[in-house]
Amino acid sequence: MQYLISVIDDGTGPNTAKEDAAIDEFNDRLRAEGHWVFAGGLASPHTATVIDSRGGEALVTDGPFLESKEYLAGFWIIEAPDLDVTLKLAAEGSKACHRKIEVRPFQ
Repeated sequence: MQYLISVIDDGTGPNTAKEDAAIDEFNDRLRAEGHWVFAGGLASPHTATVIDSRGGEALVTDGPFLESKEYLAGFWIIEAPDLDVTLKLAAEGSKACHRKIEVRPFQ
C-alpha cells in the first residue's frame, strides 16, 4: 500500500545542515528497504499560485490557497505493508526533518 507522509512546517525556517544530512540518511534508508516511491521539498507558500476553473474561465490568484502559520513543506510517498510500519517510518522522518508529520493512505 502507498502512503503520503506530509511534512508540516510551522515557520521554523529552512532546514539546517544537520537536518539536511538526517533527511538524506532517512531517504537512503527508505530506498535500501524498498519503501521509497518519491519525495520532494516545496518552496514557501508565498510562491504558490491558485487556479480555479470551476466557473468555466480560469481565475488565477497569486499566493497560497489558505493563509496559515503551518504549511506543507515537503512530502514522501512510500510503499509499506501496513499503517503500523508507515507510522514508525513517519516518526523517524519527523525526527530527521525536525517537523510535524501527517500520514495518509492513498485510495
